[in-house]
Amino acid sequence: MATVPETVLCRDQGKTTWATVVDGFSACRSRHRADGDRRGALTVPRWASRRWQWPRTVDGDSIREQLVGERSVGKLTNSMWRLLGAQSSRNQSKSLSLLKDAEGHTDWAAELDDADFRAEAEKLDIGADWGDRAKFLALAREAADRSLGLRPFDVQLQGALRLLDGDVIEMGTGEGKTLAGAIAAVGYVLEGHRVHVISVNDYLATRDAEWMAPLFAAFGITVHAVSENSSRAERKQAYDGDVTYGSVNEIGFDVLRDQLAIHADELVSPTPDVAIIDEADSVLVDEALIPLVLAGTADVEVPDQAIHDVVARMKNKHYEIDVEGRNVSLTDEGAAFVEEALGGIDLYDEEHVGTTLVHVNVAMHAHHLLERDVHYIVRDGGVHLINASRGRVAQLQRWPDGMQAAVEIKEGLAQTDSGEVIDTITVQALIGRYPKVCGMTGTALAAGEQFRQFYDLRVSQIPPNTPNIRKDLPDRVYDTKANKVEAVVAYVKEVHETGQPVLIGTHDVAESEELAYFLEKAGVGCVVLNAKNDAEEAKIIAEAGTKDAVTVSTQMAGRGTDIRLGGSSDDETAREEIIELGGLCVIGTGRHDTERLDNQLRGRAGRQGDPGMSVFFSSLEDPVVTKNLSFKRDPVSQSEDGSMGSKGIDLIEQAQRVAEGVMLELHANTWRYNQLVNQQREIVVKRRMEVLTTDTALKELRDLEPERYAELTGTAKADDAAGADEKAGPDEKAAEAKETAGAAAEDSASEDSAAADSVTEANTTDQAHATDASDVTEEKSRWIPVEPLADDVLEQAAREIMLYHLDREWADHLAFVSDVRASIHLRAIGRESPLDEFHRLILAEFSELPTRAIDKSRKTFREAVITPDGVDLGAADLHRSTMTWTYMVHDNLFASGGAKTLQGIIGIFR
Repeated sequence: MATVPETVLCRDQGKTTWATVVDGFSACRSRHRADGDRRGALTVPRWASRRWQWPRTVDGDSIREQLVGERSVGKLTNSMWRLLGAQSSRNQSKSLSLLKDAEGHTDWAAELDDADFRAEAEKLDIGADWGDRAKFLALAREAADRSLGLRPFDVQLQGALRLLDGDVIEMGTGEGKTLAGAIAAVGYVLEGHRVHVISVNDYLATRDAEWMAPLFAAFGITVHAVSENSSRAERKQAYDGDVTYGSVNEIGFDVLRDQLAIHADELVSPTPDVAIIDEADSVLVDEALIPLVLAGTADVEVPDQAIHDVVARMKNKHYEIDVEGRNVSLTDEGAAFVEEALGGIDLYDEEHVGTTLVHVNVAMHAHHLLERDVHYIVRDGGVHLINASRGRVAQLQRWPDGMQAAVEIKEGLAQTDSGEVIDTITVQALIGRYPKVCGMTGTALAAGEQFRQFYDLRVSQIPPNTPNIRKDLPDRVYDTKANKVEAVVAYVKEVHETGQPVLIGTHDVAESEELAYFLEKAGVGCVVLNAKNDAEEAKIIAEAGTKDAVTVSTQMAGRGTDIRLGGSSDDETAREEIIELGGLCVIGTGRHDTERLDNQLRGRAGRQGDPGMSVFFSSLEDPVVTKNLSFKRDPVSQSEDGSMGSKGIDLIEQAQRVAEGVMLELHANTWRYNQLVNQQREIVVKRRMEVLTTDTALKELRDLEPERYAELTGTAKADDAAGADEKAGPDEKAAEAKETAGAAAEDSASEDSAAADSVTEANTTDQAHATDASDVTEEKSRWIPVEPLADDVLEQAAREIMLYHLDREWADHLAFVSDVRASIHLRAIGRESPLDEFHRLILAEFSELPTRAIDKSRKTFREAVITPDGVDLGAADLHRSTMTWTYMVHDNLFASGGAKTLQGIIGIFR
């Protein structure tokens, strides 16, 4: 998906110039901070150097060395990863030996009463004693047989063992990953851990928790699931259990929402322990480029209707779209057209460059890059984003910085509230919170390099229980999309006439509906599954294996429902009939950017030794080709039907290799640029947690503002409240408290809420300058209570004050990071390292955060109205967001030189 444009200030050969940038989300809120003013080395505050163990003076090279150097290793292709091989079968001899030992305990387990399973299991030392681990496998097999009616195959127990050792296991579709994961979860609980089973969506999480509940109950283990519809009480109950199932989004957003808490009992997310990740490649690789973002209401300017009307009238000559389809920019002719249409303005003068030009770029992005039924759908009077990696509506997700409103204007819909980022966390950072991580998927080896490089995870390949007899036919490649579609329809019609069930995988909603139209026109009835009817997915997929069925579906990853031959009724006669017809026929309408997704689609056929077949139809007009290859002369087909033969297959495979390299580079860039921000977030969260759960806030404000503390408590003298600090001068005490709070600021904090919706960023900046040390002593008329306030009231008031300003500063810091990130690649023009400059700028900005938060807290503590009912922050014009939601932010804004080079390869293998 493309990213949002902006106009920024940059330096080119020593001159400051305006540049239109179209690969960032920000509306240029901090141009003055991103123009290269801050150069040279910088001094890190004491709390930062102490906790992070960085040298006092940090330059770009040392930052990069410490953040990236140790883990920035050479990239390997997926094919090379497979050749490295040893990891795909590591320690399997031990696992197989344990399985044989477990067979010797089968009779012992079978003789146990149901009530004895828990007691016998609790006697076992699974982590240290291999003999006990073999007994556990025997217990698990017997318990699953009795409670679920499913007797685990050896390969499922083998998978559970590898999960217990912290691997990502590759098990094919239909091989029983769900049961293997549940057995591993039981093992971890018996070792004394709490387990989160993390999936790609709410449906799978809820289904698996309910399905596996009898197995957990057999061992006395509590299990719950969290979903989008779970209340706070239900979430707390779920996280208090031994095993919690949930989607990566829900668990991640619960972590973020905890940063809105102002009372300790509002915390929901528990201390992370063990994570078992289902569909690990989807969660850890595909979703890793999209950070989880919590946002709150705020005033954000959006393009008005007049600008949209102008953009809608543009012709192709007025704008250019880059090769990736991510960025759109005005041509000279387009700029002249817009300027004339808007009344003869100059888009690039001081009045319009930071406002009108930005709005024009946002409107162009909405009109020319975001496609209806590809990137979003319109349903129930609203714009709903589509999660491309799942083929579903992305619930509660929006675009930031005015883009959501721009798309709504484009579609003629009512505009919804705009917002600002309150807090954000990447998937890498979320998973990195867990001391123990393992996972399972059907396509792990192909993602092995990403698992190793970004998560330090290894892959174990589990053999199928029954050999795979699916026939994977060679690709059929055509010169044009029209010829490809015609060939697909003809092939489907031919197969359908035999009665063999057909599953067709498409790339987006528009393609699925277009193909369904042509099939209906050819007399082939079909069922369509896409983001518009994803609520019916389980039913549709379950019946895709019936005779004469033709199912057209978008992305199949994470559907979670097996396609049984003959349908879901378990009619053996119907099943045998489909087997005789050759099983399920899977057809892909084009290669994906990664072979993993192709294999996920293929894997729908040939389940548990069933027959089946798969074939992909592609064209040289498919996105995977147009984005990753270019030709001096377009290849020409020698066949009447437009087929390209073996040469076409070579081109498609070459394009996919380039695409996989680009994705790996984007993933690496996302990791590199987010590492420092993640560390800063950890510091703020620690500080916030300390303020939330202790009396730190009151102690610090008492020491910094002894006179105000005395007024509020009715103490006769300020030095009585100051206690042991009475001998220290006020300046010394303030400096000491700031030092303590700075260290504490690295101890926690994050954001509580994007607060101050009505306070603009300009006001926030002005306030930051108005509340420095010289202004802290400035006296204003302040409210004094008639009666002294109780300690608990004052403690909570101090807590809310300090949390508010900490959260506000963190939200402002994230806005600054977004601005820098959007334009940082321009530093390459001045022969600077964008990564080093990014680190330098945000480290310098972050070093000022603790002081600003404390100074503003002191000011509010002095001036706010605090009654027995608590502090009235609203009266001080300090407002928290009353509504929050999540954003869909594609964070691969750093199209590096490496990625560009890969996409520019022309015919290197021909």
